[in-house]
Amino acid sequence: MQVCLASTSPARLMLLRQAGIEPIAIAPDVDEEAEIAAIERAEERTLPPHEHVLVLARRKAADVAARVSALHPGFDGVVVGGDSMFELDGEILGKPYTPDAATARWHGMRGRTGVLHSGHSVFRVAPGAAPVEAHGVAEASVSFAADVDDDEIAAYVATGEPLLVAGAFTVDSLGGAFIERVEGDPSTVVGMSLSTIRRLVRELGVSWTSLWNRTAS
Repeated sequence: MQVCLASTSPARLMLLRQAGIEPIAIAPDVDEEAEIAAIERAEERTLPPHEHVLVLARRKAADVAARVSALHPGFDGVVVGGDSMFELDGEILGKPYTPDAATARWHGMRGRTGVLHSGHSVFRVAPGAAPVEAHGVAEASVSFAADVDDDEIAAYVATGEPLLVAGAFTVDSLGGAFIERVEGDPSTVVGMSLSTIRRLVRELGVSWTSLWNRTAS
């Protein structure tokens, strides 16, 4: 059973590898801002975080599911897509991109707790059959240490790690030392909830263990 990750995220790729899965990785061709803007314009409302991440996860997975057989003839397996965003006191905190933004973000987050929302979409793709999908959202709360000082923040930002990740932090790398507690599936904070993906795969009639294809190094 093959697995295709509809993402080029190093964190999601690492997560699947640690779970015994060596996926094919294909970048989805989705204009995320345009997709959300079109929906919000049509529905005349702002999508809440759990809807926002689910919409994008489904768009990404659907795009790759439609192309995977052309790129990998005979593909028989599942396509997994995801999207994440961090919410703190009702404010959505995406990727900060710049050192100044990341620094300000950390000054505001220390000593507080936010929620990481993660959308998931899994498509079952098989030769000669129409793709079928299962989807869901996972959430995990993240509490930051109150005693993270300005020098630690400056040093962390200088590594570049927080600039291109949702919420400006990681739990599985340098940022992990500044996080005191995670409530929920911890892999959600890394990028995808493995327990949620397992449930969705099973809904599609696929055994989770049939996806294990990575041998220990």
